[in-house]
Amino acid sequence: MTPVRRNRIVVISFVFVGAVLTLTTTIFALQDNMQFFYLPDQIVNGEAPEDKRIRAGGMVVAGSIRHDEDQLLVSFELTDMKGSSFPVSYAGILPGLFAEGQGTVVTGTLDSKGVFQADVVLAKHDEQYMPPELDGLHASQ
Repeated sequence: MTPVRRNRIVVISFVFVGAVLTLTTTIFALQDNMQFFYLPDQIVNGEAPEDKRIRAGGMVVAGSIRHDEDQLLVSFELTDMKGSSFPVSYAGILPGLFAEGQGTVVTGTLDSKGVFQADVVLAKHDEQYMPPELDGLHASQ
């Protein structure tokens, strides 16, 4: 083997090993920050992990919103409109667009009792939203 060929093999080997180490380190670093999304039927069926930070989404069940009189604690249920629903508990101020029958995404942990302990609640809105100030204006102006 010539010295030039040996140097090429050494350089290629170092680049390959460096790329593998970089990829491995990145995967381990991001593993703690990844949040998986679960649908209501997956949570009800036990596919979602307990005590691990996850995201879940669904429609807010009509009549399920309960506000605590003394605290900012709110409980409600999310459903997939196919028969699966799960309870959510949230301590904080809800978004202005949060309402029954609206799509909602929650981030938090699922406890051992099957209650989703949310620390973030995001309310969806339709793409046809028009601010009240612009409601009377037309595109022709």
